[in-house]
Amino acid sequence: MSLPSGDWRERIDDVDAALVDGFQSGFPVCERPFEVVGEQVGITGKEALERVERLHEERIFRRFGPVLNPPVIGSSTLAAVSVPPDRFDEVAAVVNDYRQVNHNYARDHEWNMWFVVTAGSRDRRDEILADIEARTGCNVLILPMLTDYYIDLEFPVVNRDRFARESIEGTDASATRISEDAAADLTALDRRLLLAIQEGFPLSATPYRDISAAIDADVADVLAAIRTLRESGCIKRVGCVVNHLTTGFDNNCMVVWDVPDDQLDDRGERVGALPSVTLCYHRPRRPEQDWPYNLFTMIHGRDADAVDEQIDELATEFLPYDHDRLYSTSTLKQTGAQYDDIVGE
Repeated sequence: MSLPSGDWRERIDDVDAALVDGFQSGFPVCERPFEVVGEQVGITGKEALERVERLHEERIFRRFGPVLNPPVIGSSTLAAVSVPPDRFDEVAAVVNDYRQVNHNYARDHEWNMWFVVTAGSRDRRDEILADIEARTGCNVLILPMLTDYYIDLEFPVVNRDRFARESIEGTDASATRISEDAAADLTALDRRLLLAIQEGFPLSATPYRDISAAIDADVADVLAAIRTLRESGCIKRVGCVVNHLTTGFDNNCMVVWDVPDDQLDDRGERVGALPSVTLCYHRPRRPEQDWPYNLFTMIHGRDADAVDEQIDELATEFLPYDHDRLYSTSTLKQTGAQYDDIVGE
């Protein structure tokens, strides 16, 4: 069970804080990474490991290891359905039954159920979406990512910031095109490795050596493969993944914008670089389904008023266009993408 968000700070000291905010990414890729981490924060490697284990047990860290990038490794899309209230639980059960569905959220909107499907190919992805439509009788809104401006839920949490990344000045938000047919050129080792690390790394003094033993590979080859996968974008970052609910950032809103197509990249890059924006990407309009929006942003905050304040600022200063606010009301499913089928297809 997660700690109440108001209690977690009382359980950490300055060294814990350095681990929480300093190693969400950039975790050393070497045989004894905790020795390097310990040296950087002024403790032994053994104590660094013990502290990360404790922070994980207390749900301040959700997991330890790589953050994989489904749209690069396979074919992924955001999708939504509009479900009558009396069928909501029934439809959620159908959607969540697919292991290729790794996130599912209820949102306060006509399109009230939003989920992500990731498969090994575009054809397989579309088969799953068609099957969901047939089984539920609900029209599916399919919104694959076309351009990534900024997507990363790494931000400082040991602070009194009202919204995520408030204390960050900005970031690179260059437009990166995403293919619906994206499928990385993976080696046999890459495939075995991704399956072994999809749930994270073992919490041990030698996590990479443990992974190497599990997949019967040389540790030097595994270290090199992880670096290559990180450089190619299959792995977004390596580190300790913070539980944003435990640490107080439990209010979020997905805001969708109707941006003129000829201004999309300019606006997307400017907005994606803003500290208040945790996610920013381009998805297609679907006018035949009364969906006119093409730019998506996410705002995470410690309270709803701070989130609304940031959205108002976006609408006034950066995105003076029609928009809609889709507040998350409950988490229906939240897992990492399952790569058994993805890397095997």
